[in-house]
Amino acid sequence: MDKAYAGAFVGRTHHFALRVYFEDTDVAGIVYYANYLKFMERARSDMLRAAGIDQRAAIKAGEGVYAVAEVQIRYRTPARLDDELVILSELKEVRAASALIHQRVMRGPEIVAEASVTAAFLSLDGRPKRQPRDWIERFERLKGEAD
Repeated sequence: MDKAYAGAFVGRTHHFALRVYFEDTDVAGIVYYANYLKFMERARSDMLRAAGIDQRAAIKAGEGVYAVAEVQIRYRTPARLDDELVILSELKEVRAASALIHQRVMRGPEIVAEASVTAAFLSLDGRPKRQPRDWIERFERLKGEAD
């Protein structure tokens, strides 16, 4: 598996850095609200990759795929053009067919936005399916590092 990813785990928290580009903002130079979901999606994908989960191989093998089933997001303060952000992602709960992930978009010590995301594991025809056992074990180990 490719080891060239942008983020890394610090304890049980995955850190993913990015910069706000012009394309991420509205005419006032403020990040458009929907783009926070894109930033968080990139961070979650990178977190899985850093945990040793190969989503592309799982799709190719017909095992299944993650899809966001629910998001609760709170916007606290706007991010702006050229801001350096870090998305912190923590696995909060692991179930047979889903995982609950808490994510915070940070600008230095300031929380810009935060969300709770439920990622469901689905068969390729879109039905809920048990996650691969070794994935659940990896998630439980990551979750347990702070316990």
